[in-house]
Order: sequence, then C-alpha cells, then structure tokens
Amino acid sequence: MKLLAFDSGVNISIGLPIIRTSVDHGTAFDIAGTGQASERSLLAAIEIAVQMAHAKRVVGNTAL
Repeated sequence: MKLLAFDSGVNISIGLPIIRTSVDHGTAFDIAGTGQASERSLLAAIEIAVQMAHAKRVVGNTAL
C-alpha cells in the first residue's frame, strides 16, 4: 500500500467507539522541519474521518 499510495494512504482503526484515522506513513520525524514533508496524507485521513462521520450520522449511531 505504501508503495502505491504513500501520500494518500490512511489507517482506519475499527471496532472503537470513536472514529479514528491516521496517516499511513508514520510520524516522518526524520524529515520534520526540512520542508520535504507533505500534508496530503494528513488531509486524506481527515477527509476519510469526515466521510465516516457523515455516514454514521446518516445511518444512525451504529458502529462502523
């Protein structure tokens, strides 16, 4: 997955009482502050969380 979608991969934790998404590539501490980091994976994780929240609201308070 990281090879095909490094900048857009998202981890989704299932089975929790809350919606939890995170970037797929990890913390990227090695490039923090260098100007090399991209926000695309973070934005993808936020977008998926928003979509899940919307779906949960439409379907009801059932766990996703």
